[in-house]
Amino acid sequence: MGRRYDPERRQRIIDAAIRVVGEKGIGGLSHRSVAAEADVPLGSTTYHFKTLDELLTAALRQCNEGFAKVVAASGVCEDPAADRAELACGLARVLGEWFAGERAGVELEYELYLAAVRRPALRPVAAEWCAGLTDVIERRTDPVTARALVALMDGISLQVLLTGGEYDEEYAREMLGRLLV
Repeated sequence: MGRRYDPERRQRIIDAAIRVVGEKGIGGLSHRSVAAEADVPLGSTTYHFKTLDELLTAALRQCNEGFAKVVAASGVCEDPAADRAELACGLARVLGEWFAGERAGVELEYELYLAAVRRPALRPVAAEWCAGLTDVIERRTDPVTARALVALMDGISLQVLLTGGEYDEEYAREMLGRLLV
């Protein structure tokens, strides 16, 4: 019997890894757990991803597209005539909408993002996350301010996630506005 042609297998493995991390955390990720979740032979996961870091890198890269795409799609950074107060208001609103969605998805993105602290192989991909969002925000401000806005939104997000608190849009708008004066 010949090898089955399955062009979507790699993507199914990545999607399965994201689900495993979402359900069990990074500690629950193994080639075996991903193979079971993807319903593929164990050898398929190790064929496509030699190490768990390779698999985590692919999962993080896929998740990276999340928030930067949301900000870009919102149009908040597209109107060059809008003033800086409108930018702060728009970014705070979009961040609030992101938190108002599926919280598990936000937690998953940050869990993968923060895994770079202990896994150096993930650091370039985590940096891509910051750079992608910074690039979007730079359409409305200078590069240094865009980086500071990303860092502030990141910090606010981490505080909300780590404390289990609620996102405070008014606070975020005020703080973002202070960076934009």
